[in-house]
Amino acid sequence: KLNLDLQVVKMENWARDQWWDQTNLTWINPSPNMRSLTQALLYPGIGLLEFTNVSVGRGTDTPFEHIGAPWIRERELASNLNERKIPGARFVPVRFTPTSSTHTGQSCNGINIVVTERARFNPLLTGLSIADTLFRLFPSDWKHERYARLLANKASYDALFAGAAAESLLDRWKPDAAQFRNRRAPILLY
Repeated sequence: KLNLDLQVVKMENWARDQWWDQTNLTWINPSPNMRSLTQALLYPGIGLLEFTNVSVGRGTDTPFEHIGAPWIRERELASNLNERKIPGARFVPVRFTPTSSTHTGQSCNGINIVVTERARFNPLLTGLSIADTLFRLFPSDWKHERYARLLANKASYDALFAGAAAESLLDRWKPDAAQFRNRRAPILLY
């Protein structure tokens, strides 16, 4: 109910299944800490960790491409995540020192998240899998209480920290996601 003259201009030469790098357009950072297509792809899952006591790489050259904390055993975390065979993702042990945000100036042990097949990659599955692995491996170190703030779904938060696997949460969301897709279908331009 805004009093304005809204005009929607349809884009040309773009289709919903295209990735940014297929448009041949110049990348413009949508946020100071989202400097690449990879970071934008990772953000929906990795960004959920931001309010916890884990660095998501802010204050480094590659925010959202790695996570870490001084108390993480990086090889164990990478190994556990790789054993899960998360589609389109691989995890490499790393150490980094963020210059801002969580753990500023502290050496962090963690993982670099490598997207190996972006067509198969699911950022939410990846982020939730990292969360449930952190919870399983580091239950007394990882302060996950603030994870609920960005997850914004109490039932999912409670299920995750009661031991539900990330995959089961995505399954729980499928009916609502399908309903949303049906509701938005008539208004999509592309």
